[in-house]
Amino acid sequence: MKTLDVLAAILVVVGALNWGLVGFASFDLVAGIFGDGAVLSRLVYALVGIAGLFQAMQWKAIQRRWQTA
Repeated sequence: MKTLDVLAAILVVVGALNWGLVGFASFDLVAGIFGDGAVLSRLVYALVGIAGLFQAMQWKAIQRRWQTA
Protein backbone atom coordinates (compact mmCIF):
# COMPACT_ATOMS: atom_id res chain seq x y z
CA MET A 1 0.00 0.00 0.00
CA LYS A 2 2.95 2.34 0.52
CA THR A 3 3.62 2.25 -3.22
CA LEU A 4 0.13 3.60 -3.87
CA ASP A 5 0.65 6.23 -1.16
CA VAL A 6 3.89 7.38 -2.78
CA LEU A 7 2.39 7.41 -6.28
CA ALA A 8 -0.58 9.45 -5.05
CA ALA A 9 1.75 11.86 -3.24
CA ILE A 10 3.84 12.33 -6.40
CA LEU A 11 0.73 13.07 -8.45
CA VAL A 12 -0.50 15.56 -5.85
CA VAL A 13 2.88 17.33 -5.95
CA VAL A 14 2.80 17.40 -9.77
CA GLY A 15 -0.65 18.96 -9.60
CA ALA A 16 0.42 21.49 -6.99
CA LEU A 17 3.49 22.51 -9.00
CA ASN A 18 1.39 22.83 -12.16
CA TRP A 19 -1.15 25.04 -10.39
CA GLY A 20 1.70 27.09 -8.93
CA LEU A 21 3.02 27.69 -12.44
CA VAL A 22 -0.47 28.62 -13.61
CA GLY A 23 -0.87 31.06 -10.73
CA PHE A 24 2.56 32.69 -10.84
CA ALA A 25 3.54 32.47 -14.50
CA SER A 26 0.25 31.81 -16.35
CA PHE A 27 1.86 28.66 -17.76
CA ASP A 28 0.18 25.26 -17.71
CA LEU A 29 3.04 22.76 -17.85
CA VAL A 30 0.80 19.73 -18.44
CA ALA A 31 -0.92 21.41 -21.38
CA GLY A 32 2.48 22.60 -22.61
CA ILE A 33 3.81 19.04 -22.67
CA PHE A 34 0.78 17.11 -23.89
CA GLY A 35 -1.26 19.82 -25.64
CA ASP A 36 -4.17 21.94 -24.51
CA GLY A 37 -7.26 19.76 -24.23
CA ALA A 38 -5.40 16.66 -25.40
CA VAL A 39 -6.45 13.26 -24.14
CA LEU A 40 -3.15 12.82 -22.27
CA SER A 41 -3.56 16.20 -20.57
CA ARG A 42 -7.04 15.30 -19.45
CA LEU A 43 -5.76 11.94 -18.21
CA VAL A 44 -3.03 13.63 -16.14
CA TYR A 45 -5.57 16.08 -14.69
CA ALA A 46 -7.93 13.20 -13.85
CA LEU A 47 -5.16 11.18 -12.19
CA VAL A 48 -4.07 14.19 -10.14
CA GLY A 49 -7.67 14.71 -9.02
CA ILE A 50 -8.08 11.05 -8.08
CA ALA A 51 -4.77 11.16 -6.20
CA GLY A 52 -5.93 14.23 -4.28
CA LEU A 53 -9.17 12.51 -3.30
CA PHE A 54 -7.24 9.40 -2.28
CA GLN A 55 -4.87 11.43 -0.13
CA ALA A 56 -7.72 13.32 1.52
CA MET A 57 -9.78 10.20 2.26
CA GLN A 58 -6.82 8.12 3.46
CA TRP A 59 -5.01 10.71 5.56
CA LYS A 60 -5.34 8.98 8.94
CA ALA A 61 -4.74 5.50 7.50
CA ILE A 62 -1.62 6.75 5.70
CA GLN A 63 -0.29 8.23 8.95
CA ARG A 64 -0.82 4.92 10.77
CA ARG A 65 0.87 2.90 8.00
CA TRP A 66 3.91 5.14 7.97
CA GLN A 67 4.25 5.23 11.77
CA THR A 68 4.44 1.42 12.02
CA ALA A 69 7.25 1.14 9.47
